[in-house]
This record gives sequence, structure tokens and C-alpha cells, in this order.
Amino acid sequence: MDFRPVLYTLGALVVLLAAGMILPTLTDLAMGNPDWQTFLIALFLTAMVGGMMMLSTRDSGDALNLRQAFLVTTLAWAVLPGFAALPLAFSELDLSFTDAYFEAMSGLSTTGSTVITGLDSAPPGILLWRSLLQWFGGIGIIVMAVAVLPMLQVGGMQVFKTESFETVEKILPRAAQISIAISGLYVAFTALCMMLYMLAGMGSFDALAHAMTTIATGGFSTSDASLGKFNSFSVDMVALTFMIIGSIPFLLFLQVLRGRPIAIWRDEQTRGFLSLVMFLCAFVTIWLVIWKDFTIADAFRFGSLNIISVLTGTGYASTDYGQWGAFSSTLFFFVMFIGGCAGSTSCGIKIFRFQVLLKSMRSWIRHTVQPNGVFVARYNGRPIPSDVRGSVMSFLMFFMAIFLVLSILVASTGADLITAMSAVGSAMANVGPGVGDVVGPAGNFSSLTDTAKWLLSFGMLIGRLELFSVLVLFSPAFWRA
Repeated sequence: MDFRPVLYTLGALVVLLAAGMILPTLTDLAMGNPDWQTFLIALFLTAMVGGMMMLSTRDSGDALNLRQAFLVTTLAWAVLPGFAALPLAFSELDLSFTDAYFEAMSGLSTTGSTVITGLDSAPPGILLWRSLLQWFGGIGIIVMAVAVLPMLQVGGMQVFKTESFETVEKILPRAAQISIAISGLYVAFTALCMMLYMLAGMGSFDALAHAMTTIATGGFSTSDASLGKFNSFSVDMVALTFMIIGSIPFLLFLQVLRGRPIAIWRDEQTRGFLSLVMFLCAFVTIWLVIWKDFTIADAFRFGSLNIISVLTGTGYASTDYGQWGAFSSTLFFFVMFIGGCAGSTSCGIKIFRFQVLLKSMRSWIRHTVQPNGVFVARYNGRPIPSDVRGSVMSFLMFFMAIFLVLSILVASTGADLITAMSAVGSAMANVGPGVGDVVGPAGNFSSLTDTAKWLLSFGMLIGRLELFSVLVLFSPAFWRA
């Protein structure tokens, strides 16, 4: 394999990450926090390494073949957190490199799990850097989901392959074109979210930090209490709205801007997601009113925000929903695996895979009842190819298998089984908080062992990259091809 295009692309991404450190450096400098020096050193070190990678492999970054695309996809999400961890490890927070890498991986994968306590008094540059990491990760996964993963035929994502990507050699040029179009929309949504947060009563810094993590469905906050710090119905509704927006395919928003206002509702995946959102909000609201004696307003506010936060993988919490009882914990545990739509910043298994599975099962059942009949499963009006059905089934099987293996491994480090399963589930689904007293909405991951944190970091990576983008690298055939 020619590694030069891989190293060139990776070097460019490292340089972009270094550029992102400029803003927290200036923020700490302006506010008189000494951590600006840490950011500055990390900036130069990161830029130097990325620049050397690009210079040593120049004139080779414009054509990735299929194997190189797999490799650069995984390396980007595995290597970048190592550089992103530098300011965290050497800041006044005094995190170990394991904790810093875990935090950075949680940021770039838009998971939202944290090992940091005392966020309310943390340096402003660190708070901003955490939000920026999730913001970068959000736009990165959108571009990958639209331009790269369909070409790699990962977990049924080929169903979203468009005519624009006829050959693998077009991945980088097309990804660049798509990123320009989507980035403008992404920035606009972030600015609008920030403005509405400020109108709802947030300060400008909190509004900026939360706007970036809301549209990225990441969930990092500037407070240990997350959105509960603000105790505001208006803030909760802004967060709820933009979590839903962030979980809808961004290409559909571009189609709306180009004169197709009903493009969102015509998309079967989006209709399914929005229908599920409405059902869950109504169900949890009614349950809290009947069984927990909430007022209707409080039940809708707390129930809707927290269940949609878990569904979309954002991970915000406005209250400790773990105190609502065993039923709510069980419901939240299963909902965390669902996720939003492919082509969005959301994570989890994704709505379209459940839809493909259900349609395939219905077709199979009808064929069993009427063996001579012809029943074709369709998605968005088109027949579902057999390779898509096979990919979805394989994805679901491997997801559950890896979930069980990682849960056992994390439990072997000393965590109780509920904590282990909840932590692994939230990592692979990129949700953030899990359930239970240790890693639930009122806790964090700091008490877990270093081994458990590395296992969970791997879980975040493999969950964010749709499993097979990572698993294929462990195949000897991949390296022999």
C-alpha cells in the first residue's frame, strides 16, 4: 500500500486541528488565564507535526483508493484525539494522558462522556476547546457520512450513495465540495442557536459553547449540572429544537434552500425519526404526569429534553432522570442505541437500519405466507438491494457482539455489570452519560480505571465510524490486497 496519500490527508487534518487551537489560546490570553501558553505550545507542536507530514508526502494527496480511504478514516479519528489531548493534559486541570485522550476522543466523536469535575470553575480556554472538538467532529462526520461511508459500503450506508460518487478516486474532491456547502449551513445553524440561547438568558460565552455542542449533538457543557445549571424552559426548548435539527440529514436542508421545501418530509428516514421523536416526547410526558405527579409543563420540559437528548446522542441533562425509577432507566438505556438519521451529526445505530430491517422482515413474512407472491422491500421508493440488507444485518450482529465483549472487558476492570454495560452502550452509541449512579447523568467517568477508559475510547471510535471502517483494518486480507 502507498501510504503517502494517507499521511498527506492525515497531516492536513492535523494542521486544521492546530488552527482550531488559536481561538482557545486567544480566549485564555484575553481573560488572563496562564493556560494560553499551554495552548500555544500545543498549537505549534501539532502544526509542526502535521506540516512535516504534508511536506514529506506532497503531490500525493489527491487520489485515495478504497483501502487508503478505509485507513485514513480510522487513523483520523484515532490520531487527532492524541494531539487534541495535549492542551488538556498540560493545562491546570492536570489530567493524565489517559484522561486527556478519553476526553478528546469523547469530544471529536461527539460522545459527550467526561472525566472532568469542576467544570464551573475550569479555564475558559479548556471549556471552549471541548466545545470546538465536538463542533469539528460534527461537521467531520457529516462529510464522512455523505461522501466516504457510502463508497466504503459500510453497514448499509451504500443506500445513500449518489451518482456524484461513481468512483473511489472522486472521494476527496467531492468531499471538499460537499464540505464547503454543508459547512456554511452548519455555521449558520450554530450562529442561530447561539443567538437564541442568548435571547433565552445565557451569557455570550455559554451560548457559544452550547451552540457548538448542540448542533453537533455532542453534549459537552460548561457546567457539571449541564443544562440544569440554567433551569430555564426557554433554554431547554432551544436545545431540544437544535438537537432535532442536528439529527436530520444536512443534505436535505440544502435541498430545502434550493427550492424543495418538502424534501425533508418526503425522506422516509426523516419521517421515521420525527415520528419517533413525537411518540417518545408524548409517551414520557404522559408517564411523568401519571406516575410521577409532574405538572404537564414540567413533564413535557424535563421528559422531552432528556429523552431526545439520549435518542440523538447529545447527552445533555436538565435533571437526574436516573431518579425517576427503574422503568425510566431501562427506557433510556434502550433508546440510546437508536440514534438519529444518517448524514447528520447524530450517532447510534441510525433510524434507517431499523427501517431496512423491519421492511425486510415484513417482506420475508409475506413471502412465507404466500410463497408464490413477489414482495419487494422498498426504501424511499426504491427496491432495497440484497447487499444493503446483508450489510445492515451484519452491522447489527457485530454491534451487539462487540457491545457484549466490551461490556465483559470493562466489567473485568472492576466496574459493576450495570455500570459496564451502560458505559459501553453510551460509548458505542456516542451518547455520553449512561444510566446508574456512576456514569449516569449525575456522575461521570473519572472513577473508572485507565484500562476501562481505553476500552471505552475504542468503543467511541468504533461506534462513530460505523464498526466496519475500523474492523476491516484487523483483517489480514485487507493488507494483502
